[in-house]
This record gives sequence, structure tokens and C-alpha cells, in this order.
Amino acid sequence: MKYYIIAGEASGDLHGSNLMKALYEKDPTAEIRFWGGDLMQNVGGTLVKHYRELAFMGFIEVIMNLKTILNNIKICKKDIETFKPDAIIFIDYPGFNMRIATWAKERNIPTHYYISPQIWAWKENRIKAIKRDVDFMYVILPFEKDFYEKKHNFPVHFVGHPLIDAIASRTEVSDEIFRKENQLSDKPIIALLPGSRKQEIAKMLSIMLSVTNDFPDYQFVIAGAPSQEYEFYKTFLTNENVKFISNKTYDLLSHSHAALVTSGTATLETALFNVPEVVCYKGSYISYQIAKRIITLKFISLVNLIMDKEVVKELIQEELNTKNLKNELEKILNPENRIVLLKNYADLKQNLGGEGASKKTATLIVNSLKK
Repeated sequence: MKYYIIAGEASGDLHGSNLMKALYEKDPTAEIRFWGGDLMQNVGGTLVKHYRELAFMGFIEVIMNLKTILNNIKICKKDIETFKPDAIIFIDYPGFNMRIATWAKERNIPTHYYISPQIWAWKENRIKAIKRDVDFMYVILPFEKDFYEKKHNFPVHFVGHPLIDAIASRTEVSDEIFRKENQLSDKPIIALLPGSRKQEIAKMLSIMLSVTNDFPDYQFVIAGAPSQEYEFYKTFLTNENVKFISNKTYDLLSHSHAALVTSGTATLETALFNVPEVVCYKGSYISYQIAKRIITLKFISLVNLIMDKEVVKELIQEELNTKNLKNELEKILNPENRIVLLKNYADLKQNLGGEGASKKTATLIVNSLKK
């Protein structure tokens, strides 16, 4: 079978790579073309465009890059027509993927959506397009199944969260080797996860680094995104107590004592590694004001959304400042607070449904094509 996969971000590249491995296991003769990143490329298939050419953050940024986005859509449609896939698999990235889904449905190409657009957060009216243009939806959050089936009468498959697979499949590195390889001291590590896009990294890192002098007994380590070069981060490495590690976020989290994390998938990853965290978010003023008026969720982090309560502290927009960040970091370093937080993390994992998301999804896709 021929599969065309579209992932537009770093998290999509991770989940796409594990899905590709499962597809090749289930269908050894599979031909795969994809939009994604290095992780997917390492599995096999043919990379059409890297996600670093696709990722634009916020409303204003999207408008400023609209010409590039529309051109990418045109390139994608043409490539699909040439490849003639048996199925298209969309991974999140709804602004782009839903446009392709509409076009593909008109041409009777089977459409599979792995990792639902977060229409429960905003743009709920997208349900009309999803019901019209998506043949199969695979959801990864427990509350999404009820959202689609009970609220919108649209059948979906809950496959569990692929992060559990990604974390379970990694090779463990001993603490001694990890520190030696990355020239780290014996001090406890506070990980800094500032995101993957240049705009957010620049904004978030400057605030995260503002508290480093208040915690001399810890070392701060920046998790470098695979999509960014070391030269970009170099300007932030002015404190001898701040280190940098590129493209080893999971290794870093597995050896960290606490973390400051930009809102997004990384908040859930950090929790799954049992690392106490403070969630940080600060966007452009205009983008934030727009978002505030159309997003009605109580929380912005996946951890709190899944648990439906405040498990981890969220510092958003003006609340994200040096004073607040210092106070919240002190709290999660307190042993008594950590015990409560880790108990909530255990409940979180139970809610996510265990391992096997990639294999379940691949099996469902292949079986649907055989029918």
C-alpha cells in the first residue's frame, strides 16, 4: 500500500515516526511519502518537506506568512496527485491538514486523522468539515472520545497517547554517563524547555533564565530543539550555571529534578517522566488577546486538561515574570509538594490508557484498506 503522511511540527514528527515503524511492521511492502522531520526520515520513506519550513506561531505570524503557506498547500496537492496514495494520514496540524482533507475527499482518497485537531478548545465549528472530509479519526486523549461521539455523533477510535510509546521505547542512559557526556556537574538539574519555534524560544528563554541566579545549588540545562541550530542558542549561554543540550530532551528529562516548560506537548512529556514542572506561556499581545476571546478552556496545559484540575502551575502572559517564576519553582522543589504532584502524575498515566497507540492506529489503517 501507498501512504502519504503530513506532520507539520516537532511533536508530529515524533508520533509520525512511531506510526511509520508500526505501518512497516504491519505492511512490509508499504511505500511512504511524508511531510515531517528527521525522526520520520530516519525510519524510511521519502521526505517531501521538513516541518521547520512549515511552523508559524500565532495569528499574526500566520497572516504574515500566508503566501508561503498557500504555496506549500499547492505543492502538497500536486505531490499527492503524482504519488497516488491509497490513504492520506494527517497528524494534528489542522490549519494545513484540513484544507488537504477537503481536497482529498473530493478525489475519493481515503482520509485518516491521527491526533485530532483540538476543536474542543477552539474552532468547534470545524466538526462539520471533519464529519464531511475525514473517514477515520484516531484520538489520543480520553475525553476526546466522548466529545466526538456523545456531543457530535461522530464515531472515533481512542488509541491511547503515543507519548507513552515514545517514552517506553527509548534506551535508558545512566546518570553518570549522561552527565559525563554532556559536561554537567553533580548538581541537581532544572530543565528548561522553551519550545521549538524561534519566536517562542527567544521570548521564553529570556524569562526562564532570569531566575537562574536565585538557585545556585542547581544547574539549569536548556533543551535545544532539533529544528534549531546551536548558533541561535549561543546568545543565551552567558551564565556558567546554564548548560545546553541539543536534541536529547527525553534523556534530559529522565535525569532532571524539576523543569520550566513552555505550554504544549512538552508539558505532558515532562509529567510522564515524573518531573515536577511550572508551565509557561507568553505570546504576542495581539495573538493572546484574540486567543483569550475564542478559547474557553480552564487550562492551557495538557496535564491539567486531562486531569480536569490544576495539577501543575500555569504562568500565562503577564503572570509569567521573574518573581512568580521564582516562587513557583521554589514550591515544586519542596519535598512535600513533590509528593502530591507525583501522586497526581500517577493518576494521569492511568487515565491515558497505556502503551500501543502507534500499533493500534497502524492496524486500524491497514485493516481499513484491506476491506
